[in-house]
Amino acid sequence: MTTKRASPSPSSLLFHLLITPLFLCEANTVSMPPSESETLFTIMDSMSSDQQWRHSHPNPCSPGSSWPGIECKTGPDHLPHVSRLDFGSAPNPSCKPSASFPHLIFSLPFLQSVFFFNCFTNFPTTIIFPIKLLPNSSLQQLSLRSNPSLSGQIPPLISSLTSLQILTLSQNRLTGAIPLAIFSLKRLLHLDLSYNKLTGTIPLQLGNLNSLLGLDLSYNSLTGTIPPTISQLGTLQKLDLSSNSLSGAIPQGLEKLRSLSFLALSNNRLRGSFPKGISKLESLQYFIMDNNPMHAPLPVELGFLPKLQELQLENSGYSGVIPESYTRLTNLSSLSLANNGLTGEIPQGFDSLPHVFHLNLSRNSLIGVVPFDSSFLRRLGKNLDLSGNRGLCLNPEDEFSVVKTGVNVCGRNVTNGAHPSEKRSQASPSSRCYGSCFLSSVLFQVALFLGLRHHR
Repeated sequence: MTTKRASPSPSSLLFHLLITPLFLCEANTVSMPPSESETLFTIMDSMSSDQQWRHSHPNPCSPGSSWPGIECKTGPDHLPHVSRLDFGSAPNPSCKPSASFPHLIFSLPFLQSVFFFNCFTNFPTTIIFPIKLLPNSSLQQLSLRSNPSLSGQIPPLISSLTSLQILTLSQNRLTGAIPLAIFSLKRLLHLDLSYNKLTGTIPLQLGNLNSLLGLDLSYNSLTGTIPPTISQLGTLQKLDLSSNSLSGAIPQGLEKLRSLSFLALSNNRLRGSFPKGISKLESLQYFIMDNNPMHAPLPVELGFLPKLQELQLENSGYSGVIPESYTRLTNLSSLSLANNGLTGEIPQGFDSLPHVFHLNLSRNSLIGVVPFDSSFLRRLGKNLDLSGNRGLCLNPEDEFSVVKTGVNVCGRNVTNGAHPSEKRSQASPSSRCYGSCFLSSVLFQVALFLGLRHHR
């Protein structure tokens, strides 16, 4: 007798359809090549003691088994490979005190990005490469930042990282000259070697990096001039060479950097006139150039930069008058011309600039009546500093603002209204005070004379 089987119910069939792929996925789970996983575990054991990485994550690229700080991608062999490693900042693995630079990272064939932040802090270590280099490195971003024990020179073998686009070696203790090998990395978009102890000059080969968007060599001990080949960096958006010992003039070719939005050259030994074509930097928003022995008139051309938001030219020996063109910088938010040798009157128009919130003209030889209305004085408050200009005086109608501006009322010698930054005793009022200032002074003297006669 034949037994007739019951056909599966719709719900049972649906269950099998849903569960079968899960078993197939479990059965087909693949791992990275053993040689690569062994390299990865060796790196982890040398860098971090957060976990027993081999035991807690035996297959670090499988779903649910990977740790923070690691990313994997499937390669052309259809196997998972490590593509990114992050160390030192939560939630990524922390670095143990004995950590040293793991040169095996350059042996991971599919690694694209690696970050070490505040990892090497106790024992001196250097950037080294393995004896056997990969023929075609896939590394695109190498970031070693805030590692006080990372010292030594930047190795020329860094040129083997031919795919590198972002190189950040900032806030370490690297020494020596910038290796010429760096300038063979034609794909570089960002180069940051700031806050180290690098010496020597900026090589002419800098011009080879014609895809560069950002260059930061600040806070080193670089000498010599800014190379003229910098004019070849036509896509550059950020340039920071501040806090070095660079000398000479700003190269004329700087005007070709039409995409430049940030320029910082402070704390160097630059001198001489500005390039006449600097007004062509139509994208420039921030120009920071304090503390250079320029000893030249302020360039009128800076007043024709339509996007300029911040202009800092303190303590650089500038002479002559403040160009009237500066009052046309409609996007300006901060202007500092302090501690120079500027003369003449403050040009009319600064108080009509809608975005200005900080203005420092202190410690110059400016004269005349301050041409700012009371609403402008109230708006800036403590962010306005005019102190140290003995020939300046304030309209009596704005007397309430004496303390905020750091200057006296016209026709009156006020000794208790000095700005906190004013270290000298106040000078007598300027002989250039006129109009209402002079009338106010005369009326005050007449009233005083009549009062004395009445009491007699």
